[in-house]
Amino acid sequence: MRTTSNPVFRNLPQQRQGGGYAGFGPADAGQFGGQQASYGNQPYQTAPATRPMTIDDVVTKTGISLGVVTVAAIISYSVTSANHGLAGLFALAGLIAFGMTFVTMFSPRLQTSPAFVLTFAAFEGLFLGAVSFLLANVRFGGHGGVGGSGMIAQAVLGTFGVFFGMLVVYKTGAIRVTPRFTRIMVGALIGVLVLALGNAVAAIFTPGGFGLRDGGPIAIVFSLVVIAIAAFSFLLDFDAADGLIRAGAPERAAWQVAFGLTVTLVWLYLEILRLLSYLQND
Repeated sequence: MRTTSNPVFRNLPQQRQGGGYAGFGPADAGQFGGQQASYGNQPYQTAPATRPMTIDDVVTKTGISLGVVTVAAIISYSVTSANHGLAGLFALAGLIAFGMTFVTMFSPRLQTSPAFVLTFAAFEGLFLGAVSFLLANVRFGGHGGVGGSGMIAQAVLGTFGVFFGMLVVYKTGAIRVTPRFTRIMVGALIGVLVLALGNAVAAIFTPGGFGLRDGGPIAIVFSLVVIAIAAFSFLLDFDAADGLIRAGAPERAAWQVAFGLTVTLVWLYLEILRLLSYLQND
């Protein structure tokens, strides 16, 4: 199995060579049964015996996680619309969610804890609702603020449209997840992160920084690039989840997959919403 650009999937068990693409479901016991013996070397070895994870588990856990994100986002959106000053409080929730994501890179067991994943989803949702309100209803630097709930609905549809589109791409094998593809994606992800951080630092000293987030033509191009990277990251995430299923990971590992997919979905939604706010520029 290749390394994924999503940090929460970095500690998944290794998929044996020759595993097929586009499966994203349980494999034949005869073909992959040999992986069960070696699975004891993975972090799950001390867990009590349980049934293997299936694609249904992934769908269910991801749905629950996104449900918590949605409820929390609706609450924070409503509260922020009534009192704009509380947006800063919900920004703190976003920092907590980011910290939780960072912690899971060093504590893989947390990724399979339902309580941890759902707590993360709640903080992420609180942040998401406040940011959604601000981008859709408050103007920043001449862009955004006039789309309202309609713009949010467009971002949601766009997010899930990209998700299901990339799932079809993965299942049909139209794009193969190879080591070279993974290296390109990881490099692109690091590049975007460095540019975003550099722009944030530059903005402290120069209005607009490098122009990557000011709503201008450069910002629009940068947003499109980030959206493309987030979209292709789904292929790596699907491949990682496929590897867990083929390796016979226990049912609770589905929470780990749900966590990773939730991170990518929220990232993609925010970037699409940001792009839509740019297009509201006068």
